[in-house]
Amino acid sequence: MENSIYLDNNATTPCDPRVVEKMLPYFSEIYGNPANGYHFQGRNAAKAIDKARGQIAQLIGAQPYEIIFTGGATESNNLAIFGISRFSTNSFRNRLVTSQIEHKAVLYPCKVLKEDNKDVVFISVSSEGEINLQELLDSINEKTLLVSIHLANNEIGTIQPIHEIAEYAHSVGAWVHTDAAQAIGKIPIHVDELGVDLLSMSAHKLYGPKGIGALYIRGGTKAIPLAPMFYGGGQEFGLRPGTSNVSSIVGFGEAAQLCAHNLDVENSRIQRLRDHFEESLLSCIPGLVINGKNSNRLPNTSSLTFPDIDADALLLNISDVMLGTGSACNSGALEPSHVLQAIGVSREAAQRTIRASFGRFNSEEQVQIAINSIVQSYFSVLHSNL
Repeated sequence: MENSIYLDNNATTPCDPRVVEKMLPYFSEIYGNPANGYHFQGRNAAKAIDKARGQIAQLIGAQPYEIIFTGGATESNNLAIFGISRFSTNSFRNRLVTSQIEHKAVLYPCKVLKEDNKDVVFISVSSEGEINLQELLDSINEKTLLVSIHLANNEIGTIQPIHEIAEYAHSVGAWVHTDAAQAIGKIPIHVDELGVDLLSMSAHKLYGPKGIGALYIRGGTKAIPLAPMFYGGGQEFGLRPGTSNVSSIVGFGEAAQLCAHNLDVENSRIQRLRDHFEESLLSCIPGLVINGKNSNRLPNTSSLTFPDIDADALLLNISDVMLGTGSACNSGALEPSHVLQAIGVSREAAQRTIRASFGRFNSEEQVQIAINSIVQSYFSVLHSNL
């Protein structure tokens, strides 16, 4: 395992050692409950949370009071979608608009609301994974309560025109939410430039710990009222009760600060690795298809459909490279990726697709080894099938 090459960074990133180092004191040295301000342990824990809230806000151009900590982007998505829908008493505004290629943490809440008689519209996408913008705009009207479109897709990396979507949605009085879990730490994000009201994120996508995320709420909870998902204490402005996960919050803050300081240089390097990877495989494997290649996409993501062999057979023959066959939440499922099907990839071709996603700790040497291993495995499996 020590020599294995990890190219599944869209599923999760390894926690940066600098992040771990910042987290460690909050397990055994600063262990107080931040809700208790009567002793130094509680006060120091609360100060650490405030600092992390500021670090995360800075990464996306927000204010600290606009950041609500959650258990991850899945919870943030649910809080945004159900929170808006259940708080709203305006029966006239009954429509939610989303896309067919959202993460399941958006699709499933929308399907639940559809069953509860909300008018939910699922917008189609092009073969490059780009949202059908005219179809979207035609679906947004004065009855629209919420538009939820992710900033970047987790499987093929396509980046959506969120600013244009938000501008139009706001013109008819609708709220706008974006799941930015895959985009944060990979591309610059500024909430004012995006124009969104709500934005979901997760620490483990940017070299932070798992189990901690955040929801950005424009103007804070007084500006955009959300119904809480569950009830208890008054933590996180009453929206997310329960004792704060101080160590993970600190880790999220440190991960955000590292990304803010290194984003441009780091992602330029990662894109060079990704481009070399794709160009090399295209030159070696006739008929290889890169999904979303012609779209505006994340600099680290590569979705590859191979001719004539299944992805499972290919991956089983590669012992030293860790890759994905779709989004992490689809792993082990018998059904092919809903994203690939939505962009027009056949069920058969979807079974021949892998995803490589590059990250901070990948090197040129590792990528070259991965290229060689994939090419060797491909032809080995292809010849064994003849």
